[in-house]
Amino acid sequence: MLKRFKIPLITIFSVLFIDQFIKIYIKLNYPLGEVGKLADWCVIHFTENPGMAFGFEFGGDFGKLALSVFRILACVAGVFYIRHITKNKEHWGFIFSVSLILAGAIGNILDSAFYGLIFDKGTMFNAQFNEYLPYDGVASLSGNGYAPSMYGCVVDMFYFPIVNGHFPDWFPIWGGEDFQFFRPIFNFADAAISGGVIIIILFQKKFSKKTDPEQVENSGEVKQENNSDGILNSNS
Repeated sequence: MLKRFKIPLITIFSVLFIDQFIKIYIKLNYPLGEVGKLADWCVIHFTENPGMAFGFEFGGDFGKLALSVFRILACVAGVFYIRHITKNKEHWGFIFSVSLILAGAIGNILDSAFYGLIFDKGTMFNAQFNEYLPYDGVASLSGNGYAPSMYGCVVDMFYFPIVNGHFPDWFPIWGGEDFQFFRPIFNFADAAISGGVIIIILFQKKFSKKTDPEQVENSGEVKQENNSDGILNSNS
């Protein structure tokens, strides 16, 4: 039975291992801020995201809890969906893509669920200032934890400011402002989610192709008729 689910199992566990290894290594060895620069457009910048993917925040402390619960429900639905498409023998590329999305979602849930419990320092919501306040120094696994389960922050580190520029004054809405592509800071789990979505969009026609049972049956009948004709011709 496990052989049937080889693609999703290998994909999910591989993504989770890589994602968590990178996050825990960064968390235990570096303070918040820039860690290193491979190039002007490729920067390792350690930050903690209390909200949605790619550094976007969502509704303060309550919004974070609601988002965590939603992520869990979505992952449960994703598990059943992968089970469904695997049993229906969908295209392996589609199964792989959905597995990437599920693995990325689980990876970020692990941060929210456990990082507040196992690390002694983390970005916390301050009701007085109505914002998340960063911390100083490097976190460790000792201590009582910095937040309850589901209130931990997601660790992000990849920053690709590939293009930097300036909108001309005549440009609508953003005229005169600076722009940067790609501004959000993200992690390996976010990349897995985005990769899965992009693959599905690019290859959706290939993934959606189904073999029509009637065509298979008709082709079988044609082959059988051709064989019969061949036998008759040889006998005659």
